[in-house]
Amino acid sequence: MTSPADPALTGPRIPEAVHRRRWAILGVLMLSLLIVVLDNSILNVAIKTISTPAPTGLGATQSELEWAINAYTLVFAGLLFSAGLLGDRLGRKKVLLGGLAVFGIGSALAAFSGSPTQLIAFRAVMGLGAAFVMPATLAVLMNVFERDEQPKAIGIWAGGVGLAIAIGPITGGVLLDHFWWGSVFLINVPIVLLALALMLWLVPDSRDPNPGRVDPVGVVLSVVGLVLLVYGIIKGGQLADFTDPKVLSTIGAGLAVLVAFVVFEKRSDHPSIDVTYFKNKVFSAAIAAIALVFFALMGVTFFSVFYTQSVRGYSPLQTGLLMLPLAAAQMIFAPRARLLVDRFGNKATTTTGLLVIAATLAAFAGFEADTPIWVLEVVFFLMGTGMAHIMTPVSVVIMQALPREKAGSASALSNTFRQVGGALGIAVLGSVLSTAYRNGIEDKLGLLPAGVRHTAGESIEATLGVAEKLGPQGKALVGPAHDAFLHAMHVTALWGAGVAVVGAVVVAVFLPGKPPVGEKDEQGRELVTAAE
Repeated sequence: MTSPADPALTGPRIPEAVHRRRWAILGVLMLSLLIVVLDNSILNVAIKTISTPAPTGLGATQSELEWAINAYTLVFAGLLFSAGLLGDRLGRKKVLLGGLAVFGIGSALAAFSGSPTQLIAFRAVMGLGAAFVMPATLAVLMNVFERDEQPKAIGIWAGGVGLAIAIGPITGGVLLDHFWWGSVFLINVPIVLLALALMLWLVPDSRDPNPGRVDPVGVVLSVVGLVLLVYGIIKGGQLADFTDPKVLSTIGAGLAVLVAFVVFEKRSDHPSIDVTYFKNKVFSAAIAAIALVFFALMGVTFFSVFYTQSVRGYSPLQTGLLMLPLAAAQMIFAPRARLLVDRFGNKATTTTGLLVIAATLAAFAGFEADTPIWVLEVVFFLMGTGMAHIMTPVSVVIMQALPREKAGSASALSNTFRQVGGALGIAVLGSVLSTAYRNGIEDKLGLLPAGVRHTAGESIEATLGVAEKLGPQGKALVGPAHDAFLHAMHVTALWGAGVAVVGAVVVAVFLPGKPPVGEKDEQGRELVTAAE
């Protein structure tokens, strides 16, 4: 139990030498975060290039592209909590250094992948490294800033995500304009080396004096359950048939393993995820908000690249520049979101942010091949604004719900549900996109050989690739491919908007409103007590 006299809230907990360099330490932590987020934002721009046949790309199918993203995400999400516990036990600095080194090695290997399968495997290695980086950055932050400065520091930290989102697509576009596709992964290596050097110099080590035990059974159950579930969803989209026995049995097996995981965690004396935290409705609502918003956003990001490049004809660099408003809005508003929280409270700020996200996703349902590009820019800016007013307040709620010693666990929970939400978003919305596209293009592929017909119907890139090989005869497929993709994008965008609305309802019902004047700190203490 945490009382008003608890030194976690009142006493000087942080050594003076560390306190003096806390902002420099935050800069190093943001550089580490930059690498992890940068990789995904770069990959978003490179998706189309990687799907192009060799030698330009790897000729990856849509399902292979989804796995290239989700192999990273699932390993990342499955190991985050154990990585947070290892950081609490062994020391956050050691875990950060090790995670960065593994991430750098995985990046170098991914850059020279010879097939989509190799890329998927090396992306999993990168996910392994990232799992140890992400929770440690927030855990260190919580241990070098006093409680009154934590919201500001978390806001700047969240703004770093916006910076990475801005730099990633542009960097990826420049690299793809001048080098081969693998350069989007190789760029991580020098950044990793710089981060390692600065971390050795500046960042102090910290650990939990009473750390939890690592739960290998829980880790295996969670990863296996998620992989089976996501595989079944992606396979259903690939076949455009969710009633296929293989699809149903795989999804069912995944759900069964995840139920077994929850049951095991409830009975374990050293669970990977302490399910008692979720008895706190505020904490649960904040976690759900993160999962649902990333479910919606990751799925939409996946198809927006094909819209700008395959339908609108923009280059990877131009696509990266088109995403600048989204990143700029996050950078502008994330550090300032706490001001709205102070004025209106967590509930109003976060609910409004989710409704803005829902509206921007729904806007994609009205986009056509000739929609003025400034409309897309406005939508991206509003999307970034909504994200900034969700991530900062929700991150503060989650991180302050647990004692400082459990910062690694709180960060890991937040990031686990963010990554799982994103992975399921790519799988589910990617499958909706794939199914809707196949249904829209199938009757236009009748003249193709039977063996090519199925592959050509999997994605717009597959159809355009076949059309290019057919020469003048293939030109008749380009228009129908664009029309089928636009229809599929409209359907998928509305699904994403619906998920964001569900998130808004959850937050509006369960997050607390603005506390009365003079009770804000007391409410924070009650939240910690309830979460323990």
